[in-house]
Amino acid sequence: MVKFDYVHDVQNGYRKVLNSMARPGVVENLNEEASNIDSEIEAYKSTVFMMLMLLDREVTFNVISKDSEKISSIVSEMTYARIDTIEEADYVFITEDACNEKLHEVLRRVKIGDLSNPNKSSTIIAEFNEISEIGDIELTGPGIEESNSVYISGNRQWINGRRKINCEYPLGIDCIFLDRNNNVLCIPRTTNINI
Repeated sequence: MVKFDYVHDVQNGYRKVLNSMARPGVVENLNEEASNIDSEIEAYKSTVFMMLMLLDREVTFNVISKDSEKISSIVSEMTYARIDTIEEADYVFITEDACNEKLHEVLRRVKIGDLSNPNKSSTIIAEFNEISEIGDIELTGPGIEESNSVYISGNRQWINGRRKINCEYPLGIDCIFLDRNNNVLCIPRTTNINI
């Protein structure tokens, strides 16, 4: 069995996530990088990969899941990152079992930065059953030539919530969405969403 390589797997995965963040609507696949992860965390392997890639002792995180305490404890042990409240966490991870119910609520509570420090905002990493580059959600903004259409399964209440908190650029949040096939779709705060 091949083990997860913190250097090469994270480097390759980081490039893919960065490409998706720079070009909203582009769906990348983390299957190659995430498939080597062996973890008892009940989340998509790509979510665990994102935890390993993003978290360290300098940042805080929160997990929204039916098994939040167990997952948070394991992740904190693995990454040395500190667990914090939704309102103060740098990264908020939402597993699929809680995403439809909680994403809209989480959007109302996360930090969006301030005009002096817009970078002091949260990044939301959420699991959906399916995401793809073909769908009825239209993305426009920087990094997109005219518009890109995407499909994101599940409840769509979060779109209006995100629109409200991202209306005063540079304030707002960035979103990273993952699906059960280890696909990743990034929607930065500068991207507009229309249905």
